[in-house]
Amino acid sequence: MSRRIKNTGLVLVGILSAGFGLKGFLLSSHFIDGGVTGVSMLLSSTLGIPLSWLLIIINIPFLLLGYRQIGVAFAIKSAIAIAGLALCLAVVPYPDVTPDFFLTSVFGGVFIGAGIGLAMRGGAVLDGTEVAALLISKRSSLLKVSDVILLLNIVIFGIAAFILGVQVALYSILTYVSASKALDFVLNGIEQYTGVTIISAQSEAIRQAVTTNLGRGVTIYQGKRGFGNRGSTDLEMDILFTVVTRLELPALRAEIRRLDPQAFVVQHHIDDAEGGMVKKRPFH
Repeated sequence: MSRRIKNTGLVLVGILSAGFGLKGFLLSSHFIDGGVTGVSMLLSSTLGIPLSWLLIIINIPFLLLGYRQIGVAFAIKSAIAIAGLALCLAVVPYPDVTPDFFLTSVFGGVFIGAGIGLAMRGGAVLDGTEVAALLISKRSSLLKVSDVILLLNIVIFGIAAFILGVQVALYSILTYVSASKALDFVLNGIEQYTGVTIISAQSEAIRQAVTTNLGRGVTIYQGKRGFGNRGSTDLEMDILFTVVTRLELPALRAEIRRLDPQAFVVQHHIDDAEGGMVKKRPFH
């Protein structure tokens, strides 16, 4: 129940944030965002149809895709979230914050991106583009989700340049970049995590350094050395895995180099982590 309340709160705050970015910044300057929201804004600007109606209508096919590919719970949550955003734009009297084009594009994008990110953390989407991109990427071995979204937005902003003008299109691209950065920040946070695998003959000393000096947890795998320049060996050894923030990564690498300059270290980005000793252990 507490998780459901938390997710509902995240979606609600995300709706209010995205609505503020759209109505408080972008709409008065006729700037657009990327994705389905951008298409809706472009059609609303040219055809005079209320944006709230277009957001619902254009997102319907993507919600159906989400229902088929992800599940009914996701589709229902997203439908409610998109309807909530449309209602928010129609009802909530957001103020027109600033006439400055640069501030409008940057901060409008920040509030939109933050809103989309919060809604995604709550288990819903406010824009169906991600669902379509996921489907296309699954059917194509050459395109990733980010590639599909980029290509779709290139088409959207290219059309906007012809209809709304080059200057408006350029400011809209700036809005999209701001929204993307804000979305990434909300999803990954300032403590962006990095997973580090360490293979070393000094694994015990490194383990103690990580747990004692850095206050991080360590998972130990039992492994064997494989093939190398000297052929295959059966030497058993402990393989260490730990999760640190990008701010702690230099200190971790310094400890590893101090204890074993020949250690083999592999690191990779982690979108999110929960539980265990992800949060740094307090010292007394």
